[in-house]
Amino acid sequence: MSTSADLVPYDDAVARFDPVVGLEVHVELNTATKMFSGAPTEFGAEPNTQVDPTSLGLPGSMPVLNAKAVESAVRIGLALNCSIASECRFARKNYFYPDMPKNFQTSQYDEPIAFDGWLDVEVPASEDGSLPAFTHRVEIERAHMEEDTGKSSHVGGATGRIHGAEYSLVDYNRAGIPLIEIVTRPITGAGARVGEVARAYVATLRDLLRGLDVSDVKMEQGSMRCDVNLSLRDSAEARLGTRTETKNVNSLRSVERAVRYEVGRQAAVLLAGGAVLQETRHWHEDTGLTTSGRVKSDAEDYRYFPEPDLVPVAPDPAWVEELRASLPEPPAARRRRLQTDWGLTDLDMRDLLNAGALDLVEATVAHGAPAAAARKWWTGELSRAANTRGTALEELPVTPAQVAQLQALVDGGKLNDTLARRVLEHVLDGEGDPQQVVEARGLAVVSDDGALLAAVDEALAANPDVAGKIRDGKVQAAGAIVGAVMKATRGSADAARVRELVLERVAAG
Repeated sequence: MSTSADLVPYDDAVARFDPVVGLEVHVELNTATKMFSGAPTEFGAEPNTQVDPTSLGLPGSMPVLNAKAVESAVRIGLALNCSIASECRFARKNYFYPDMPKNFQTSQYDEPIAFDGWLDVEVPASEDGSLPAFTHRVEIERAHMEEDTGKSSHVGGATGRIHGAEYSLVDYNRAGIPLIEIVTRPITGAGARVGEVARAYVATLRDLLRGLDVSDVKMEQGSMRCDVNLSLRDSAEARLGTRTETKNVNSLRSVERAVRYEVGRQAAVLLAGGAVLQETRHWHEDTGLTTSGRVKSDAEDYRYFPEPDLVPVAPDPAWVEELRASLPEPPAARRRRLQTDWGLTDLDMRDLLNAGALDLVEATVAHGAPAAAARKWWTGELSRAANTRGTALEELPVTPAQVAQLQALVDGGKLNDTLARRVLEHVLDGEGDPQQVVEARGLAVVSDDGALLAAVDEALAANPDVAGKIRDGKVQAAGAIVGAVMKATRGSADAARVRELVLERVAAG
């Protein structure tokens, strides 16, 4: 296994070589059934319970193409500014592996459904501000349809891989799930910021796919996976170097880390007089290293030939134009519009995106909450709740409509911030909408003068020196009495009204 001793420092490596990256992103579509059969696709089911003869590759089973998957593929291609094929077909990609029961993968080879596109990627400025933001155009070579493989689990051993394992298990639930593979052309010209460009591209692609509602793009669950191809050359004018392919990188952070690691590793190999081996490599999230997998196969090694059991796909041009007209606003344009509408700084927007809260805030605003309040709840209390519970923000048991209702109760004077946080806790515990919690637990702000006067009198009697200071004109001392009343009422008093009553009581007494 490579170690840090085998690496050239990143800054030294990019000063000596020109890095070139290519990215292959596999996206599981959110169709109800598999690409070529009616087997279900729900994530997390018991192993081998979502299978049928076709996804198991049983003799005599015949594939039937999923029409929804074709529609999703066309929409993805259009959103990536691709040309849509007037006719395309499937091919058999032949190889043996236990998680591919047919011994071939039904994919597209020389006739993809979408090709020759591009995606403009906005790379943010560095956190210390030393490197500026910029936009880099990533050219898309193709987006093609295929089926996913099953999943092998290697039990025993130290690495979780087949070498050293005691035995292996195969789950075919994933076999046959519709996939779109999106392949970039070599991304050049990024220089030292090549890792940032790669990360920003995958992030931008994820946002685009989420906006299209074609996939849940959960990298941690494998519904979006990235293979990172990296090579080094002596200069931007030289021919491309030998590439490695780091497989199944499953987070944005790791995409950048994998690029940076391979830059340093390959530079060390080349500067030592060696040659980079064209191979697949495994990414190790825990150590941040890549290790050798197998020698990389070229296309001819897979013996592609046309799939005889499926007819060619010929999207109707009028239908394609209907889909083009239905595409949602591009994510970058949407972010700029919302930033302007909500009056956010670049830093505010970055924090919102990093928290994964943009969609939730927008939905909360759509239910009537002010943008500032919606952002405060989702990036404050709710982000902390998500961290405490160890869950994603969007998976918390609270809806944007409930957050908007909570804020409406604050704006209407029925709750103060302290009470609102308590109400939110009970909403998260499943006790109902904010209004239901307020009524059931009696958590509304106390604004009845009779109840408040009793608490004010008690606080003044307990703090005669403070009352004296107020009489002497030091009205800011009233804050101590207000605090005592708020404590006595467990935060349920109307603080502004309490202050008015304190000043009135002292003046009258």
